[in-house]
Amino acid sequence: MEHHPLSQSNRIRSLTPQVAFPNKLSLSLTDAFGKLIQATVLHQLNVCVQTARCPNPTRLTQLNEAYRAWAILFVITVRMVSAEMTDERRQTYEPKIVALVCNWCTYAGADMAGTTRLQYPPSVRAIRLPCTGRIDPVFIIKAFEHGADAVLVSGCHPGDCHYLRGNYIARRRFITFRELMQFIGLQMERLQFSWVSASEGAKWAQLVTQITSEVASLGPMTAKWGEVHPDGAKQIELPKLSVERKLSPITKSSYEHMTGELRSLAKKLLGNGDVGVIIGYSMGRLGNIIPTFITSQDETELLMLNERCVHNLSVYLTNQLVTKFGRVGIVAKGCDIRAINVLIQENKLSREQVFVIGVDCNGVLLNGDVAFKCYSCAVRRPKFYDHLIESKTEVEQSIMPDPRDELVSFMESLSPDERWDFWMSQFAKCIRCYACRAACPMCYCEPCIAERNRPQWIPTTVDGKGNLTWNLVRSAHLIGRCVSCDECYRSCPMGIRLDLINRKLYNVVRQMFGYEAGFDAQVHPPLTTFREDDLAEFIR
Repeated sequence: MEHHPLSQSNRIRSLTPQVAFPNKLSLSLTDAFGKLIQATVLHQLNVCVQTARCPNPTRLTQLNEAYRAWAILFVITVRMVSAEMTDERRQTYEPKIVALVCNWCTYAGADMAGTTRLQYPPSVRAIRLPCTGRIDPVFIIKAFEHGADAVLVSGCHPGDCHYLRGNYIARRRFITFRELMQFIGLQMERLQFSWVSASEGAKWAQLVTQITSEVASLGPMTAKWGEVHPDGAKQIELPKLSVERKLSPITKSSYEHMTGELRSLAKKLLGNGDVGVIIGYSMGRLGNIIPTFITSQDETELLMLNERCVHNLSVYLTNQLVTKFGRVGIVAKGCDIRAINVLIQENKLSREQVFVIGVDCNGVLLNGDVAFKCYSCAVRRPKFYDHLIESKTEVEQSIMPDPRDELVSFMESLSPDERWDFWMSQFAKCIRCYACRAACPMCYCEPCIAERNRPQWIPTTVDGKGNLTWNLVRSAHLIGRCVSCDECYRSCPMGIRLDLINRKLYNVVRQMFGYEAGFDAQVHPPLTTFREDDLAEFIR
């Protein structure tokens, strides 16, 4: 019985082991020996296939065993060679360090080190900028994205800035951004900050030598930007949260009374021409609560209030399709009003443009339970409004601990590698739908940095590199501005724990600068001001 060559070839493939081989290997004695075995065995297999004859089953089994033995030997050889190459690379490893330096001090100090012939490792690629206050966190992120092993930011000493206060502003930015990078699992030896004046050439040389030594001892970054560690990421499961005393939302009868009062007020405001549109809540076709825009008295019956009114409606206040109606009336919970204050603070909205209808809130429901953000809310009864709709039932006044602080503490207890793998696994789920951006009142830039292509700051590809850069940049832009409404996390279709990052940075700003966004529109945001005694002990 004759066999077709193709069927015989498939039979041989089915009996041979499936082994993945690297594309590039340096030749060694063991490697050459493995290739010799490979050539011999494959030659015998090719003879069997080309003659189109059924080989002796015993012979085929022997060839298969020989091929399997070669495969095992080859894998062992690859590992030996890789280990040798890794050890050799670590011994001769020279880290690539990007230095973002001030033109007036550090760059001049580095130039002095050169003119005085001070010796230091040539591992630093210096990028000169006018001032450290001009160094955006995006620059640091891009350096790591393009393969830097470490980033050094250096400028004038506090009080010596050529632009008077640039380094003071930069110091606050570094304090918060460093906390963000540490929280996602970056080794802090890879992100360094220092003050070097124009006369400190010796300090610059010593600084570069020390940082190069520290980074060299760490070796190359074991995980690529946006990817988990290749040795297999440990699946980190967040602990389940339990709340000792649960919040109880406002009763149904109270909400019905508040709804009636809201409809009467809306009819009056629209009838008198006090506002051109009212942004509120109504019932959707599927029984869910959705935002609604009321422009006539007849439509006011659509308005309603209940414990499922979750959306932060202030996101619509900067939309031209809404502002074209003139003055805007908005139904706002306490946390929503905080977002309105930030928009006023940032000159995106004037106080006269909006009529704030504050409503009592004792917690909103998400998936049947009171949202975690509601426990630590300090404005369940709003303090900033034009008209307040009060609940007949008592509103909880005490501020409870935020349950998510336990998760933040848990994340901080993990090793940097474990945190890195957790967040890379989280960001890997991102589909770049930008729902987080669309739901956030603070994301109002047109065009968004994610859509700019001259230059291309954020990769548009949906992969580890692009997803990590996007989520880091967005988180950095919300530092000191986030009001913890958690709309980004709620709207994310993939369930990425953006709320934990925001909560961590919220706590950092509160602890370091005593500031919580949205409580007072007259106070300067923390990253636009400074104190001379701001603590930044990590700066060399």
